[in-house]
Amino acid sequence: MAIPCPHFIASEKAAMEAGLLLPSSSLSQLILTQDDLKKIAAYKAVEYVESGMVLGLGTGSTAKHAVDRIGKLLRQGKLKDIVGIPTSKKTHEQALSLGIPLSDLDSHPVVDLAIDGADEVDPYLNLVKGRGGSLLREKMVEGACKKFVVIVDESKLVNYIGGSGLAMPVEVIQFCWKFTASRLQNLFQEFGCVAKLRTLGEKAEPYVTDNGNYIIDLYFKQSIGDLKAASDSILQIAGVVEHGMFIDMATTVIVAGELGLTVKNK
Repeated sequence: MAIPCPHFIASEKAAMEAGLLLPSSSLSQLILTQDDLKKIAAYKAVEYVESGMVLGLGTGSTAKHAVDRIGKLLRQGKLKDIVGIPTSKKTHEQALSLGIPLSDLDSHPVVDLAIDGADEVDPYLNLVKGRGGSLLREKMVEGACKKFVVIVDESKLVNYIGGSGLAMPVEVIQFCWKFTASRLQNLFQEFGCVAKLRTLGEKAEPYVTDNGNYIIDLYFKQSIGDLKAASDSILQIAGVVEHGMFIDMATTVIVAGELGLTVKNK
């Protein structure tokens, strides 16, 4: 998808740094792809990063741009003394390749700032995350941070959690996963919930997370209402490890779209 992106002051600096805009040009002259929008949002988010910070490094196509940018600023000497805590094995490998010093929550239990994408954002900045499979580590790291900056393109905005019609992931242990999936589906039966095991490839092998677990994707036909009550009910089911609703966690959401960048603060 390519869309025209008119001038928007918050976007211009990020677009230039992302290599999408020349100093003599304006955003109104650009036709931007969805990936371009993600990159501009990611570069805007990295403006919140300061030397000496402990950073939560997100996972996914949008967060990848932010991690690349942090690595570049470190190489240029514009950032110093950064410690990164990756939220997946994939991000760990990416950060190592960029020379970003890494640690973990055992050594750094308080994280200054985390930057990550999201699969859905509702009007109250609640999120769905985990369609990439890293929801447990993301929630651990981003739940320990002082500031959590979320970067999305406008296609991720929904009226309510589950409103995209796409998956709300739940990480479960492998043991008796069908039993757990059935309990999850029954829990939200009145909302038209369908629970499906996430699989990969032509052979439909179960997707296995970095933690050795399976993912049950829940699909809703309508709003599930009170998210905190829904969260409590999910977590009370034995066999559930964690779910992909990130409630009251985001402090800032940067949205890239046809009008440029919109910054929403909690």
